[in-house]
Amino acid sequence: MSTLLQIEQINAFYGSAHILHDLSLHVNAGERVALIGRNGVGKTTVVNTILGLAAMRGGQIHLGDYALRKPRPYIAAQHGVVVVPQGRRIVANLTVEENLQLGAAVGRKGHWTVPEVYKLFPILGERSHASGTALSGGQQQMLAVGRALMANPSLILLDEPTEGLAPVIVDQLADIFNLVASQGTALLLIEQNMSLVVRVAERYCAMAKGSVVAQGLVENSKDSLHQLETHVMV
Repeated sequence: MSTLLQIEQINAFYGSAHILHDLSLHVNAGERVALIGRNGVGKTTVVNTILGLAAMRGGQIHLGDYALRKPRPYIAAQHGVVVVPQGRRIVANLTVEENLQLGAAVGRKGHWTVPEVYKLFPILGERSHASGTALSGGQQQMLAVGRALMANPSLILLDEPTEGLAPVIVDQLADIFNLVASQGTALLLIEQNMSLVVRVAERYCAMAKGSVVAQGLVENSKDSLHQLETHVMV
């Protein structure tokens, strides 16, 4: 099985603040991995380091066979790794369809086109000419996922995708994430909603103080849910 993302012993900083400490993790092709932990342990910094928004000092990141020595957002996307960012970051002065087209700018060809995204999220097709920020929170999250799919990625990094959303929308997104994964796209799910993690992920990596401190398989059971919630409280 090929490895899409390999992070080895990285240290990452914002200025002089040392956030990630010798962190290692990996995601294989087609795999669904959850990165869990309480607020402030550095989960989003993992994403920001891959994108070059946090400074990496030491360690290695590989995107497939490519050694990511000078991380930049466009480099990750060119190599099939895209991000659905925390807070969604929909471009306010663009329509729904124009926001989707941004995802295609990287130029990777594949299954995902605007019509295919509209099949996945019919509400986006109905509101294709509306401003992206005129959508509800749940619809904006669908747009953010659709925009990521337009890059035809091998791996999607989902950073707190259910934050602030109603349970019914979370249920819809869980089904969508599983559908996307079933079609071959790997997922790294950064999430504090452990019921979603149990529904979507196959494996977890638990973080504390900027490092991965535990990892294992996720089982769809109450015992597994309790175990994961215990890790988040570390």
